[in-house]
Amino acid sequence: MDKIEHIGIAVKNLETSNALFAKLLGVPHYKIEEVASEGVKTSFFQSGPNKIELLEATNPESPIAKFLERKGEGIHHVAFAVEDIAAEIARLKAEGFIVLNEIPKQGADNKLVAFLHPKGTNGVLVELCQEIKER
Repeated sequence: MDKIEHIGIAVKNLETSNALFAKLLGVPHYKIEEVASEGVKTSFFQSGPNKIELLEATNPESPIAKFLERKGEGIHHVAFAVEDIAAEIARLKAEGFIVLNEIPKQGADNKLVAFLHPKGTNGVLVELCQEIKER
């Protein structure tokens, strides 16, 4: 894993949270994107080398909606940048981690993503992110 790619934060209202984080970080969000397959709308902030992803549920059955019901607003996941997501999934499976997406899927911000179950990572949902390269 190369670096922390971003920290994901579940929020109830993206518009309100965008205003809050713009004041907090001193920069506006640079992208809003919907990932329909996950039932989520995302907003990204870049502050120096650090990225924050805000996540708002777009339907009551989405993973973010369920997270908000159980835990309320707060840190949802930590994402790590990887060069070869398929190789990293294989390595982590061999190490005994529970991989939730054995086949990477399209995520937000031009990334292929896969998640590790929090049961195997001390309660932290871990996301692997590989930049999708232009052809």
